[in-house]
Amino acid sequence: MVVQVDGPPPGAVTTRSRPPERGHRLARLDVRYSPYLYVTPFFLLFAVFGLYPLAYTFWVSLHDWDLLGVDPAFVGAQNYTQLLADADFWNSVVNTLGIFVISTVPQLLAALWLANLLNRRLRARTTWRMAVLVPNVTSTAAVAIVFAVLFGREFGMINWLLDLVGVDAIDWKANRFAAWTAISAMVDWRWTGYNALIFLAAMQAIPRDLYESASIDGAGRARQFWSITVPLLKPTIIFAVIISTIGGLQLFTEPRLFNSGTNAIRGGPLRESQTMTMYMFENAFAPHYNFGYGSAVAWLLFALIAVVAAINVLILRRLGGGARKGDR
Repeated sequence: MVVQVDGPPPGAVTTRSRPPERGHRLARLDVRYSPYLYVTPFFLLFAVFGLYPLAYTFWVSLHDWDLLGVDPAFVGAQNYTQLLADADFWNSVVNTLGIFVISTVPQLLAALWLANLLNRRLRARTTWRMAVLVPNVTSTAAVAIVFAVLFGREFGMINWLLDLVGVDAIDWKANRFAAWTAISAMVDWRWTGYNALIFLAAMQAIPRDLYESASIDGAGRARQFWSITVPLLKPTIIFAVIISTIGGLQLFTEPRLFNSGTNAIRGGPLRESQTMTMYMFENAFAPHYNFGYGSAVAWLLFALIAVVAAINVLILRRLGGGARKGDR
């Protein structure tokens, strides 16, 4: 009697059933193209609200465009040539770069020091970390009013403190360098804590083993900071420099509110603290209403920001001392 047994005979090689080819194709397509699908909404929004306004502003800068109702007339590069010969424009460039240097360099150094302090074992660390953000969430208008009072000529607290040490009163709004200093103090007070938290977040990601090894080798806190913390923070420092460059060169609210009265948009009676954004606003809107000329100022400001940001990145990379070929 022969008994038939279901299944393969002993020793036979079995093969697993493969999934359908269609499933393989869908899986490959999902891995290859789904990331682009996820980031597509950002690029669509950036094209609508970023690239299109940028291109349209350049097109407007090639026209003599009066916002009061006169039809725009194409003038080509006339706005740019006229702008490069405008003494008030170059004055605004000098003011912008001066305030930017005075405010940004101390701001980033203070933020780095503050972040290193908050990274230590302090009592109520969470409270202190939250406290550094208070200036940033405070209304800019309120901050400008308070600083305008502090730097007042007659009854300002800063002049009162200077008088205690024998220094004559300073007209903070009429003197160019004094106006730069007062506005820079306002900017630093608002943004130092914000940059400090960015540096602090990067410091938290540095492995503690590196500091323990350095301590065993006899390195103090200062040596650990400059030899471990700062080199590993290089990408974050570059990011903070770029963000501070963009914000510092677009400064408008602080100097506008610091100078009250009819000369507010001019940055004082002699344009002591008028930035490029203020000069752009003055020409594009009241009192000139020349939208084409103001758009040309905006494009030159865009070019200045790109150049300064690129220079800052190159300087930081050279200071960081990239890896040499022999060290790789």
